[in-house]
Formats: sequence, C-alpha cells, structure tokens
Amino acid sequence: MVDHPTSQTFTLAYGDCDAIGISYFAMNYPWMERTYSVWLHTYGLDSHTMMETVGVGTVGFASECSYLTSCRVFDEIVCGMELEHLGTTSYVIGFPFTRGDERVAYGKIKYAVRGHDGLKAPIPDVLRAALESLDRP
Repeated sequence: MVDHPTSQTFTLAYGDCDAIGISYFAMNYPWMERTYSVWLHTYGLDSHTMMETVGVGTVGFASECSYLTSCRVFDEIVCGMELEHLGTTSYVIGFPFTRGDERVAYGKIKYAVRGHDGLKAPIPDVLRAALESLDRP
C-alpha cells in the first residue's frame, strides 16, 4: 500500500524569521505548496504532467494564511492538509499549522480545474478520489 502523507514537519531556521527571530509572514506558503505537491505525487499526479496524464490541469487562483500566534526560530512546525471544499470544477485545500498541540496558523489554497482550452473542466475521477480521502475540518 502506498503511503499518502498529509503533513510535513519542519524546523524554523533563521531564513524563515525576521531580524528579531519571529517567523516571517510569508514563510508558510512554500510549506503549503510542498505538502500539497508531495501528497498529490503519491497518487501519481504531478501538476506539471496532469494535462498529459489526466487531460486537465489545476491552477491555484486564490490563497490566504491567517497567523494565530508568533513562532520563533527553531520551533518545530507541522503543516497539515485537509479538504475544505469539493465542487465540480474547483476545490479548496486547508492547511493547519501546529506547534505541538497548538494551532499557530491556518492557510487555504483554492484550485480550479482547466482543460486543454483553458476553460473549466470537471475534476477527473482519480483526482476526486484522492481529494475525497482527505479529512475535513
């Protein structure tokens, strides 16, 4: 059975933080993308080849991240992943960030599915099945 990890653990380093050692506001975005891409890859789906393999591509068209408390250099953070919304041509992935049992941030990326013509396309069955395997908030 293939493992489908829905989280990534990382330790904040100086490059993730501002001059006084508090995490920089934009540092969560690469972790959201990384967590999503690695999970998607475990299903044999890669953003750069989906058009060829399943006939559609996905594009992130909106994102946000709310910071609930400060994090500091060398804190260990877990970026999780959950399905917030599943439509017919789009979906929203939520990304809870935790330090131990404490939620420190929450991000979202909204994805749209597009066909070869760039127009809306239905979520293909293989992607829908993968998305439906995710926990809901």
